[in-house]
Amino acid sequence: MPEVDLVFPRAFVEFVDPADADQVFRCDLTWLTSRYTCIFGQGCRGIYADAPDVGCCALGAHFSDKADEKRVAAYVEELGPDLWQFHPGGSVRKSDWVEKDADGERKTKVVEHDGQSACIFHNRQDFATGAGCALHSLALQQGRNPLETKPDVCWQLPIRRTFRKVERPDDTSYTEVTIGEYDRRGWGPGGHDLDWYCSGNTEAHVAREPLYVTNEAELVELMGGPAYDELVTHCERHLATRDRLAIHPADPREDRSIRR
Repeated sequence: MPEVDLVFPRAFVEFVDPADADQVFRCDLTWLTSRYTCIFGQGCRGIYADAPDVGCCALGAHFSDKADEKRVAAYVEELGPDLWQFHPGGSVRKSDWVEKDADGERKTKVVEHDGQSACIFHNRQDFATGAGCALHSLALQQGRNPLETKPDVCWQLPIRRTFRKVERPDDTSYTEVTIGEYDRRGWGPGGHDLDWYCSGNTEAHVAREPLYVTNEAELVELMGGPAYDELVTHCERHLATRDRLAIHPADPREDRSIRR
């Protein structure tokens, strides 16, 4: 089946953050209980047809803030040429791996190799360790979760967290934190021009367990432990009554059948 439409019925749940009464989580149960999983190296076609082996690393990674860049920089210092194909040699400087885009935003450099452009930390197929992220490999080598070593956007994708200030009629307000699917639209206008994208593609909805289970570490980092625990409760209820709630159309057919 081809990639599903971007617009379809979704089920959301809202609840107050147990750790912050002024914050409300708005969570996409349709996405979080879907069977999506990253299939890099297992059928991923890459976002551009002429670079199928680089996945979604073709454009480099924008840093979310200074803290994100500083954290990544500390791990870059621990990378050697055994894990990083494009290691510059000697002492690594920021200018070796950081660049600015057309708008002046800081991001990881993009380098070309064998006709394919990708993030400087993306090792290619001809490297000793094979294709994949050098920072991801470092995390596995050190017994860490890759979310510790990689830029925020890399480990969050394709989960998207957004913030919005909501004004109530009584002149009070709260921060709404939405946890949902990072679909094509999350990339901006250019997202519609990507040759292939995973989140709404049936080829990537093949996990044995739902996303809120397989991506527990990422969700805890994004939401906090108490909020994640409450999310689990809502996800379990959603799965138990999914005959009356929206199911991701990219999920396997047996997951979309009505259960009574």
